[in-house]
Amino acid sequence: MQFNLEETIEILERTPQTLDCFLSGLSAGWLHCNEGAGTWNVHEVIDHLIEGEKNNWMPRLMFILKEGESKPFPSFDRYSHLNQVSEQTIAQKLLAFKMLRNQNLKALKVQLDPGIHLERTGSHPAFGVVKVKELLATWAVHDLTHISQIVRVMANRYGSDVGPWREYLGIIK
Repeated sequence: MQFNLEETIEILERTPQTLDCFLSGLSAGWLHCNEGAGTWNVHEVIDHLIEGEKNNWMPRLMFILKEGESKPFPSFDRYSHLNQVSEQTIAQKLLAFKMLRNQNLKALKVQLDPGIHLERTGSHPAFGVVKVKELLATWAVHDLTHISQIVRVMANRYGSDVGPWREYLGIIK
């Protein structure tokens, strides 16, 4: 499959509304369950997505467009959100994510010239040379990964309650 910027943006635009529709109004039991030690609950996944909007996707894109491969772009701490204490409700977090994502997509549409920039390369601190289109494809797949994670964590909450139907529910570990 060839990378398609418009299709990538379709996913990036829908993620905030998908999460809002799915998570808004749910009880704390759904939002705070996890899959055991070292795993994330819904709140933590949303915090991670917010952190990515602030410090990962667009900052890295802008760094590549400015610096190319001249120096590695800054590392992103995938776990930094776990060191922050937040008293925000899920509704507040989802709104913050939506606002940040909208800002980032507006900036993306202004800053990125698909005819020029998609093949531009930068230097990832661990992977080495990466392309802009790879970063953008990863952004969309990252969203899908965390949507899947949220659904899986929530399904596993009832893993022992489904009885013999467990055999037919592939999402449950």
